[in-house]
Amino acid sequence: MRTTCGSPIFADFVPRQDATAVARLKAAGAILLGKTQTTEFATLDPAPTRNPWNLAHTPGGSSSGSAAAVSAAMVAGALGSQTAGSTLRPAAYCGVVGLKPTFGRIGRYGVFPVSWRLDHVGIFARTVADAALLLQVLAGYDPRDASAADVPVPDYQAGLEASLPPRLGVVRDFFYERAEPEVREHTDAVLERLRAAGAQVQDVALPPDFATGLAAHRIIMRVEVAAVHATLFEAHRDAYRPQIRRLIESGRLIPAVTYVRAQQVRRRLQRQLLPLLAGVDALLTPTTPAPAPRGLDTTGDPTLQTPWTFVGLPALSLPSGLSGSGLPLGIQLAAAPFAEARLLAVARWCEGVLQFSARPPLLDEAA
Repeated sequence: MRTTCGSPIFADFVPRQDATAVARLKAAGAILLGKTQTTEFATLDPAPTRNPWNLAHTPGGSSSGSAAAVSAAMVAGALGSQTAGSTLRPAAYCGVVGLKPTFGRIGRYGVFPVSWRLDHVGIFARTVADAALLLQVLAGYDPRDASAADVPVPDYQAGLEASLPPRLGVVRDFFYERAEPEVREHTDAVLERLRAAGAQVQDVALPPDFATGLAAHRIIMRVEVAAVHATLFEAHRDAYRPQIRRLIESGRLIPAVTYVRAQQVRRRLQRQLLPLLAGVDALLTPTTPAPAPRGLDTTGDPTLQTPWTFVGLPALSLPSGLSGSGLPLGIQLAAAPFAEARLLAVARWCEGVLQFSARPPLLDEAA
């Protein structure tokens, strides 16, 4: 199927074989309807997609079309990718469930890379149960992906039925500092509803290297984008849009020693987070600092999703309500490495408490 990467360079490109994720969906009997729009090479230059909740607002990115298609009830589920916040942010902006599994949980063979150390295959669905169904099919070792994890795949759907009131760790520093007042108030209101329903809620403190991770993530992403596009950029420089061009050019200027130190920060932070995650079923934060921004010249702010991508932890965005302007808001749940079963069970329990059932007004108008 024609695969353009959102770029004129690949306008007529047709792969010779399916990506691992697509092949597994086909083998399980999924009906594949087509490709959706992405930002150029899954980076920063926006796709033409609009937000189904308000056409004047961004759906987020890079997985813009996938989130919008699920939100608009065009499909039951969709694939995306995440190198910073490209699955969870569009899911929150469009009022659907977004799941970014542990790094290596879903094979990336056939996915055009942004960053070898940061790329994840992501899932969009309208319910947590649908996300679990898709992950059941997609998870597992991929021998054609050098970063794939060879770890057992549990029964995610069976785990949903055993969900109990969870132990939630609330992360206020870093996340609340960067969120708008409306988002902070909404998240606190959600926490009160979850606590009243039986959840054990406790504030937790982040390790000292957490904020440093944002800078380290930017370094790794820029260097690896520049490496991925080294040959292509030389041949087609003028065909690149402005934001990815700046990303590549800045990545070329970063010294190797800086890149290595950024990788060391990543590994150190991964270790520092493990004791924190061991004491709770999931960490809870806002997914985004604000609702989907107005305008189609941006994909929004990835700051609150990036930390979990940087350290490769599984994370899920769950729709939790509407802003004063009628746009969706979401909460973000993160869990220990390869604890997707626990993460999905917690999300399913929260979903049952919050009962988010709103849908884009345009769908009601069409009906």
